[in-house]
Amino acid sequence: MIDDHHATTAAADGGTAAADLVTALAAALGTDPASGVVDASTRRRAEYTTDASNYRVVPQVVVFPRTVEDVEAVWAVCRRLGVPLTSRGAGTSVAGNAIGPGVVLDFSRHLNRVLEIDPEGMTALIEPGVILDDLQRQAAPRGLRFGPDPSTHARCTVGGMIGNDACGSHALAYGRTSHNVVALEVLDGHGRRYWTDDPPADLLEELRAVASRHLATIRTGFGTFGRQVSGYALEHLLPETGGPTGTALARLLTGSEGTLATILRARVRLVRQSPSTTFVVLGYPSMHEAADATPALLEHAPLAVEGIDRRLADVVVRRGGSVDGLPGGDGWLFVEMGGETPEESLAAARALVAGSGALDSVIIPTAAEARALWRIREDGAGLAGRSPEGQPAWPGWEDAAVPPAKLGEYLREFDALMASHGVDGLAYGHFGDGCIHVRIDFPLSEDGGGAAAKAFLEDAARLVAKHGGSLSGEHGDGRARGGLLPLMYDGESIAAFEEVKRAFDPADLLNPGIIVRPADVAADLRVPAARTAHALGMPLKFAYSKDEGDLTRAVHRCVGVGKCRADSGGVMCPSYLATGDEKDSTRGRARLLQEMANGTLVTDGWRSQEVKDVLDLCLSCKGCSADCPAGVDMPTYKAEFLDKFYAGRLRPTNHYLLGWLPRWSKLATAAPALTKLVNALTSVPALAWAARAVGGVDQNRPLPQFAVETFRDWFAQRPEREGRPVLLWVDSFTEHFSPEVGKAAVKLLEHLGYQVRITEKQVCCGLTWVSTGQLDGAKRQLRTSLDALGNSEVPVVGLEPSCTALLRDDAAELLPDDPRAHALEHRVKTLAELIAADHPDWTPPRVDTKAVVQPHCHQHAVMGFAADAALLAKAGVDAKILNGCCGLAGNFGAEAGHHDVSVKVAEHALLPALRERGDAVVVADGYSCRTQSDNLAGVRPKHLAELLAEALPDR
Repeated sequence: MIDDHHATTAAADGGTAAADLVTALAAALGTDPASGVVDASTRRRAEYTTDASNYRVVPQVVVFPRTVEDVEAVWAVCRRLGVPLTSRGAGTSVAGNAIGPGVVLDFSRHLNRVLEIDPEGMTALIEPGVILDDLQRQAAPRGLRFGPDPSTHARCTVGGMIGNDACGSHALAYGRTSHNVVALEVLDGHGRRYWTDDPPADLLEELRAVASRHLATIRTGFGTFGRQVSGYALEHLLPETGGPTGTALARLLTGSEGTLATILRARVRLVRQSPSTTFVVLGYPSMHEAADATPALLEHAPLAVEGIDRRLADVVVRRGGSVDGLPGGDGWLFVEMGGETPEESLAAARALVAGSGALDSVIIPTAAEARALWRIREDGAGLAGRSPEGQPAWPGWEDAAVPPAKLGEYLREFDALMASHGVDGLAYGHFGDGCIHVRIDFPLSEDGGGAAAKAFLEDAARLVAKHGGSLSGEHGDGRARGGLLPLMYDGESIAAFEEVKRAFDPADLLNPGIIVRPADVAADLRVPAARTAHALGMPLKFAYSKDEGDLTRAVHRCVGVGKCRADSGGVMCPSYLATGDEKDSTRGRARLLQEMANGTLVTDGWRSQEVKDVLDLCLSCKGCSADCPAGVDMPTYKAEFLDKFYAGRLRPTNHYLLGWLPRWSKLATAAPALTKLVNALTSVPALAWAARAVGGVDQNRPLPQFAVETFRDWFAQRPEREGRPVLLWVDSFTEHFSPEVGKAAVKLLEHLGYQVRITEKQVCCGLTWVSTGQLDGAKRQLRTSLDALGNSEVPVVGLEPSCTALLRDDAAELLPDDPRAHALEHRVKTLAELIAADHPDWTPPRVDTKAVVQPHCHQHAVMGFAADAALLAKAGVDAKILNGCCGLAGNFGAEAGHHDVSVKVAEHALLPALRERGDAVVVADGYSCRTQSDNLAGVRPKHLAELLAEALPDR
């Protein structure tokens, strides 16, 4: 037996050569080492160095088991070589319990099926990597659901929930995961494979002996309240619970964080969905008063009682979101009441409000209306990633719980404790269960920050123990709290944990350093190990104004909540949705950039091939900048990296062709005869093939045709109109490829009484330079554009969303010292925004049609689509507004090697909608979106300006 965690880690790092381990694993799995099933590459290891926690542990190898027999084979190799094994689902663990130094097994890639739904027995048989929402979708047609529902339900795996004993908002109604596990098939530390309802006899004997030796301690110290999750659930060893057999053994293993056994399959209990629910929001003067009121609310048998701080809602507003529907107060309780009928649940809600003692309240009768407010709660981990003062806030004291009757008193003392340590955080959580989530602005990037965090955690552990609480209420102990367990449990309890661990895993190879013989809570912290990007030796081109000018601080915005691994209902992250590979998630890319900043695993800094590879399939859609709760902006980081990677180097030809597209377009349209010649030549298949090959353009992409008459040529022939001046931004796509869009915009604007102006000469915002990481060129283009725009307050109307977004958002980051760039944030508007601001009562011409509408990703991220949606509705358009990226994304889908992923991205929403559109028109303002639709489906969408202008009466 290995008694020292650090000895285990050292053995994993140095005792077994990585190449030998890979060879042994590949042989055991019957796969080629290059197949990707076993991956010890620097890039892959970097992706798995951390989960959603503060901790960083570099694995030797990552394995993607395809069958449960693969898991057995991997474990046999690990046992023989003395290599630790860590099981991992979606990697959303906030305590550092899904990272390890040896082999990391990712169950989410292949072992992710629902094997059986038994509606009569109300159970499901699942593989551990199944996503909770996938289980819910398959159970729903039978009127069933899995009860626990953590906020990460769209991406967390049920195996991970079992590992941590996850709960979620509806634990009041349905209990923790441990209450909903019927039986587990596991592989323990001895290599024994069994179901928990038929365990080995010698294991039962050992566990009964543990219970006998510590009977009084277990009876008085375990199972004391509903959210006691820290440590092992030793109450399930007691004779009165049936002893360690059947369901009791499954419940003991649930919440053991992979330290006792590896889950192969699970049979879980399903529950009936509540036929009707009514959502209530109660407002109180503060979170403290909301906590005080909670125990009385529990007498009404609510399905959920969640607490939200006003300051958390303020974050939503600052990021452009809405909190419409919240009542007065500075602390709110979100309460869900159930019933057999809508009338019954509504009556229950009214009775709750009457006895709530709230300052104010709102009753929301339908789940659909409540969804937007529930999302605030679900995004809490990311929204709370900044303190009220805007400092980075971290997990670590993420989910302590106390009996609900003590919650108000605990919160007051906890706030005082934060103040005494000079830290702050936004509290929210499962008030009905006494479980509080909070992310705290520990000074981890400062000297001594790890020690300061440890000092706070130790005091916080003493405080929660004083109130009879648990260090963890649903997320497990992991590396964040394992070292604090002696502050909650006495020595005899700790000894019992060690004995249980020994019974299952005598060699201490299953997720070592967690719960038993834990590492110090300040060891292996990720942020203190990273240096600033300035230390990498090249000046940054973006300002990173929200991150104090520090790229390292920016990339550490990603704390791993993993929303990018799910369909967020927005745009993020299209490439992950297409490939299902961690490297193609926003989180995976952020991990490589963090490792580049760290410099010990990814060692080549700005010249890192690993970072370049992981950024290759980033579409630069900017979806993450809006959809990631932590505000990660991967397109900016990608542009910065490419700028440095190619500094002083010859670039790929597509950077010169696609990155300088406005220049080539201007040359090609210099004269109508020349344009006709270029179009004719690029229509010849052999010449087009050669042009694509030389230019690095994918051979599946048709080359675009240039407009024979550019927009500016057309505009120059028009008489000047009177009216309020507006400056139309003539982007390169409108000028050279789609002048009809500009013409429609002029018609519409003049109909509204505007005098349309354009810049004296053709200028470019620099978008294509940014997307290919040519940032000096982008700045030059942008400065020229600012000169052309001047200092006038005349509004600027953009037609191409990507260019509009760059002017409105990126311009100030690229030229932070130029006040003209900052002025664009308020000066530049979309067509719909201008109309909404200047003509709110205007009734557009009736179009009265169905439409499939593809919003541009950059518009979604920067400007939003609300004004466009409202204008379409006023025009009588029955719009099906799509979520997700079209897949072309500027130069991305045109580049050689990206076509297949581009098509897969389009298959997420755009192509299915086009196939099912019937007689609906298609609307897309983005040139890329229109091109993708045309290339892949033969459908040429209309710009919003065209749709409305065509319905206007002819003058």
